Amino acid sequence: MADTPRFPLDPTPVHVPDAVLDDLRTRLELTRWPDDAGNSDWYYGVGRSYLQELTDHWLHHYDWRKAEAAINAYEHYQVPVNGVPVHFMRKPGVGPDPIPLILTHGWPWTFWHWSKVIDPLADPAAFGGDPADAFDVIVPSLPGFGFSTPLPDHPDMNFWKVADLWHTLMTSTLGHQKYAAAGCDVGALVTGQLGHKYADEIHGIHIGSGLKLTFFNGDRAWDLSGGQPIPDGLPDDIRAGIIAFDRRFAVHLAAHVLGSSTLAYGLSDSPVGLLAWILERWVNWSDNHGDIETVFTKDDLLTHATIFWANNAIGTSMRYYANANRYPWTPAHPRTPAVEAPTGITFVGYENPPGVNTAQQRVDNWLASDRADWYNHVNLTAHDEGGHFIPWEVPDAWIDDLRRTFRSRR
Repeated sequence: MADTPRFPLDPTPVHVPDAVLDDLRTRLELTRWPDDAGNSDWYYGVGRSYLQELTDHWLHHYDWRKAEAAINAYEHYQVPVNGVPVHFMRKPGVGPDPIPLILTHGWPWTFWHWSKVIDPLADPAAFGGDPADAFDVIVPSLPGFGFSTPLPDHPDMNFWKVADLWHTLMTSTLGHQKYAAAGCDVGALVTGQLGHKYADEIHGIHIGSGLKLTFFNGDRAWDLSGGQPIPDGLPDDIRAGIIAFDRRFAVHLAAHVLGSSTLAYGLSDSPVGLLAWILERWVNWSDNHGDIETVFTKDDLLTHATIFWANNAIGTSMRYYANANRYPWTPAHPRTPAVEAPTGITFVGYENPPGVNTAQQRVDNWLASDRADWYNHVNLTAHDEGGHFIPWEVPDAWIDDLRRTFRSRR
């Protein structure tokens, strides 16, 4: 039988004070716009025209209280975990034996990026599924993100430290003897660390990438290429793909590892600056075929942005990259694979490496890499569609993949 969670506090609905929203409107009205001539193709970064359009919507049309009401349709809790403030959202499982499942987001994600998968995971029968697949779903905000703020006493927070907090949350705070874990982006590293350090106390993990836990270790963690030049003699399309892939991810890695606090001064003071920085990732990383609003509506974009803004979370969220490098991952045990927990992985087409064009090629490419030996992989699935924000972009695929990972491990 599933454990019965022990919730130490009454539910605490999410609420942003009126004064914070009033200050946001004032700052939006007083925005000083830079000259952005010659950038209609976004070659230099976010184009001013769309950003102004989105800002106007934020100022005159967007309704945070409506978004807040949708968020508060779920249970929310605020708990201290080893002295760290942790917010989490919960959807109780509906089925004969729901198992607890913790979902961990990444950057520039919020906990709300999981909103499309929570209900089907918790109550599969309501969506035509098998009630035996039900999970008791726990969705925290990473410390320093969203409503898990402020974080002044823990300036060293990173992914492997979060894994320790999550294990305490799920076992000591909520009373589960065993649980499942899943995550994407930074959340995939958190989840991988759970599968490494706490394999005997979890049913398994499901992640949206298969990175090594040493990804941020080393002297040049900010350089995707590791300082290596592009090899000579590559076909033109492969070379172009490598350059495009580097351009997609290099800017934020370098800035966050090398100067996150410097960047945070501007982004914490200007909501338009904050919006521009995270909008560029949402645009460049999602499988939107040139139209971001096919993936995120304006209201969607602004809900996530408001969660960052209202909690002054941009600086502490960006610091995760530097802290993963400054306080590098070290193994909790010498065994192989390092991640002993049964592991499922979802791959998506928009993140295919250069030269990889089909789902089977993506799986084969990963299996041939030095990352495959890191995981006790039991369920590898690749999809032709979907970008970085997997549970938001291809929620049905993510749900099916995750259920398959855990179906025989309950």
